[in-house]
Amino acid sequence: MRWWDIEPVLTLEHELFPEDAWSPAMFWSELAHARGPRATRHYVVATEPDGDGGRIVGYAGLAAAGGLGDVQTIAAARGQWGTGLGSRLLTDLLQHATAFECEEVLLEVRVDNFRAQRLYERFGFEPIGFRRGYYQPGNVDALVMRLHMKTHQGTEIHG
Repeated sequence: MRWWDIEPVLTLEHELFPEDAWSPAMFWSELAHARGPRATRHYVVATEPDGDGGRIVGYAGLAAAGGLGDVQTIAAARGQWGTGLGSRLLTDLLQHATAFECEEVLLEVRVDNFRAQRLYERFGFEPIGFRRGYYQPGNVDALVMRLHMKTHQGTEIHG
């Protein structure tokens, strides 16, 4: 993901997460930490060809520090659900977690987002707790999940 992707990513973000969409400043801040020798973030977009270089149909981001990775965001356009795009995005993040030398990767997922929870479980993430009222302004709880990277490495993933 580059700065010129922020506007189309925000469009998709608001379609998918109307109540708790990220702000432009949040994406700008994350991308500011995604380049250079001291990068602690990795952000990626998935595009679908449309004649103008590709329409963004998915995106994902990872933060890493001190051996711990955190899936900051992952999203696929509704028209892409069931195509394996979510698996490909998560695979990319986990490959970069390995490059960042993460021992564990954490994520939060809405307690009512069963589709995403199933995806994470297929990759070996396990529930470890809740964050009450994490998603605002809807006051929706988050399920916290963790993946031990040593367990994940060597596991064959099928999307």
